[in-house]
Amino acid sequence: MQILKNFIPKILVVGDLMIDHYLWGSCERISPEAPVQIVDIAKETTVLGGAGNVINNLKALGADVSVSSIIGDDENGQELINMLNEINVDSSNIIIDSNRKTSKKSRVIAASQQILRYDKETKEEITTISSNKIIESLSGTISSYDIVILSDYGKGVLTEELCQKIIALSNKNGVKVLVDPKGRDFTKYRGSYLLTPNKKEAILATGIEIKDDETLKEALLKLKTDCNLGLSLITLSEDGIATYDTEVKKFPTVAKEVFDVTGAGDTVIASIAFALSAGKTIEETAAFSNLAAGVVVGKIGSATVTLDEIEEYEASLHKSTSDAHIKSFEEIDALVKRYKQNGKKVVFTNGCFDILHVGHVKYLQIAKSFGDVLIVGLNSDESVSRLKGPTRPVNIAEDRAYILAALEAVDFVVPFSEDTPYDLIKMIAPNVLVKGGDYKGKDVVGTEFANELKLVDFVDGKSTTKTIQKIQGD
Repeated sequence: MQILKNFIPKILVVGDLMIDHYLWGSCERISPEAPVQIVDIAKETTVLGGAGNVINNLKALGADVSVSSIIGDDENGQELINMLNEINVDSSNIIIDSNRKTSKKSRVIAASQQILRYDKETKEEITTISSNKIIESLSGTISSYDIVILSDYGKGVLTEELCQKIIALSNKNGVKVLVDPKGRDFTKYRGSYLLTPNKKEAILATGIEIKDDETLKEALLKLKTDCNLGLSLITLSEDGIATYDTEVKKFPTVAKEVFDVTGAGDTVIASIAFALSAGKTIEETAAFSNLAAGVVVGKIGSATVTLDEIEEYEASLHKSTSDAHIKSFEEIDALVKRYKQNGKKVVFTNGCFDILHVGHVKYLQIAKSFGDVLIVGLNSDESVSRLKGPTRPVNIAEDRAYILAALEAVDFVVPFSEDTPYDLIKMIAPNVLVKGGDYKGKDVVGTEFANELKLVDFVDGKSTTKTIQKIQGD
């Protein structure tokens, strides 16, 4: 994840741009003019839609994004350009066509229910003249992009002619083209690196009813052969992602809760593009995309996901390595702020945890039960020696941290060098501070920064000291 955070890919999105317009209000009357509801509009909001949702997802991940499309010479077109400029997306490759209407979809929502939608748009295919203008605008810069995404919403921009010209230009310059396809005929995308159809779209395009692993392989192979793809891929909703290069590989989903799948396909292609741009293998890319999708389907409405959210989600699943759970003061400070903003209850405890034993594990499991996120402060080797004597610790801090971080109950480990975690507790300001039962009636460092103090009794007869004595035969 750290490699991805340090990488800013340059990605070009070509496709159908539109504005999603929402009119929010309440409805308490029926019109006297006709049997229809009267909605009193309280507010209006607009967001980028269509290929713009792919752009939003790429920006959220941290990519440098450019866009190419055809829009109308109208008020909606100018509004769309302004929206792109506001999020620092290069719109210089957008072509204006006075014969087209810029797509804008307006939804009237009352009492959290959509009661009406009306569209202003042109859906006819763009002309060869417009197609050539796009190619002309990209011909000198295509090699500067790490990935090109074709985001097809079926509104006429991505004609077969334009798709083939972009794919040929990109392949000539060694740039992979990824496609979020539309319709039944995927051959208009032939020569691209991969497509990202869902299961239903793949069934329509191949004519193969995908019902088991054998038919899945047939569909993947047909897509790869018919469209001359570098890699064949199908998204399988709750079953994750399947790919075919020389063999079928399936990568199961990691979604914990599914609230809304709106825009999940845009998140999938954006995350795949981001990971491939960073040189990740398809296995790493599929795993990253599944994590991104797992986050976004847990949100309401068309949503985006950040690298930090993916990292936190991966940590919550305990599918990441222990290294990912060991944090510096600065890193844990940023994480705690996000957790608290999201209403999560943060628990903190600390200790030497020299030779990990069952008493430690049960103590940490109980500590985790007091909240959503458990952070463990870990004494450095020097502070352990000062507290326990010159023969301690038995295990160095790096080893102790790694083993602690591997425990299911532990979300993050933060090493500290002082004798007490006072500064760390002050910074975290945990909702719950947990200490051992032997602190009953004693002052506990950092209590003033926590909302609540919990004391947990240790397991009788279990301690690092007794373990060492047993090893020594005392």
